[in-house]
Amino acid sequence: MEKSQRKADTAAIDLIFKEARTFYAWEPTPVPETLLHELYDLFKLGPTSANSCPARVIFLTTSEAKERLLPAMSEGNVLKTRTAPVVAIVAYDTQFYEYMHVLYPSAPDARSWFEGKPDVIQESGLRNSSLQGAYLILAARALGLDCGPMTGFQADAVNAEFFPDGRYKVNFICNLGYGDGSRQKPRSPRLAFDQACQIL
Repeated sequence: MEKSQRKADTAAIDLIFKEARTFYAWEPTPVPETLLHELYDLFKLGPTSANSCPARVIFLTTSEAKERLLPAMSEGNVLKTRTAPVVAIVAYDTQFYEYMHVLYPSAPDARSWFEGKPDVIQESGLRNSSLQGAYLILAARALGLDCGPMTGFQADAVNAEFFPDGRYKVNFICNLGYGDGSRQKPRSPRLAFDQACQIL
């Protein structure tokens, strides 16, 4: 097929974008572990700078694991996190450069672009793990899961509980599962093209 003719069908676009919503309430249907592996195998394919792939994800699937997170969540996010089948802690590895020789073999010196440069590590790690977190959301929707991304939490508390050695840093948290549509909110407004974009 010609590249100019490649386009997802209407149903796929609707599933991933137009009909998708942020969910706050969840059905009690479990998410199979095999689906989480499939999810990773999709979102890992999204592009990152120099293929650095700094995102690291912990999937919380048990009540015990989620209870460890709840003290760090803002009050409005506690119930939705407790009841979500899966809670993904999306973080980034502050030593992601250790894998550059594998991930970006065309540049043997790629590790030196980051090692010993904390500001560069932080900027690149946060930016690219944010991209990967967005790919996670799109991949989850493509696989039939609903998502509830959140930034209402105490990052220091999350890091202390789940990443005590300091190597990983939390970026954001995303609930995953099958949303309860009966309690869904309407989509909030979005800016018009001319308010958000320019063509030069």
